[in-house]
Amino acid sequence: MEWKSSNPVLGEKTWERVASTAGIGDTMTVQGVINRAIALLGLVTIGAAWTWFTFLRDPAAAMIWMLIGLIGGLILSLVTVFKSEWAPFTAPVYAGLEGLAIGGISAYMERSYPGIVAQAVCLTFGTCFMMLLAYTSGLIKPTERFKAGIVAATGAIFLVYLVSFALSLFGVRFPYIHDTGLIGIGFSAVVVCIAALNLVLDFDLIETGVREEMPKYMEWYAAFALMVTLIWLYVEILRLLTKLRGRE
Repeated sequence: MEWKSSNPVLGEKTWERVASTAGIGDTMTVQGVINRAIALLGLVTIGAAWTWFTFLRDPAAAMIWMLIGLIGGLILSLVTVFKSEWAPFTAPVYAGLEGLAIGGISAYMERSYPGIVAQAVCLTFGTCFMMLLAYTSGLIKPTERFKAGIVAATGAIFLVYLVSFALSLFGVRFPYIHDTGLIGIGFSAVVVCIAALNLVLDFDLIETGVREEMPKYMEWYAAFALMVTLIWLYVEILRLLTKLRGRE
């Protein structure tokens, strides 16, 4: 069985680590993953609401909460990736922290471009639904060639972001991709498409995990993985909308 995903928290090594306990005791189900994903989404929403309303009263304080969310979320995501059996405890904390970060980013963008957050949220969930429909209907089939292409594209995107961040530390601005020109908008549109296609791979791996009778705690891990992809998709859609609004 080939296990491959461009989502770093649903990769081959992750599933191999838990394969030895597959079929022992309670095992993961699709409904279980859905229930836990809803719970994590609720925690993201609560965290986002906290930073959002804090921003309305005190933007400086909101930025502190946002930084706590960004740094804490990164740490918890790494812990969860390397200790997937801790997911029932780490995934909820991760969701709350990411909510703090998303709330700050969203509030800042909303102040500059009113209405942009509602548009980004609707597009994110609409995209998720369409990807799920495309996957379940067989319209998009995650073949090995398809998976390899998405893996390569996702790796290239994160490499570009990493180089861009490193250059910014030295006061060098990565050209074009952050601009509101056609190249910048085109880049963001491609990134949104790749993020959306990651959802297809995630759905496929979750289904495979259920079929292979992975342990129950993997429901939390799979839900955590979906949150990682959805948050990435939301941020990229927000970036794209910001560039489009910036041209008006």
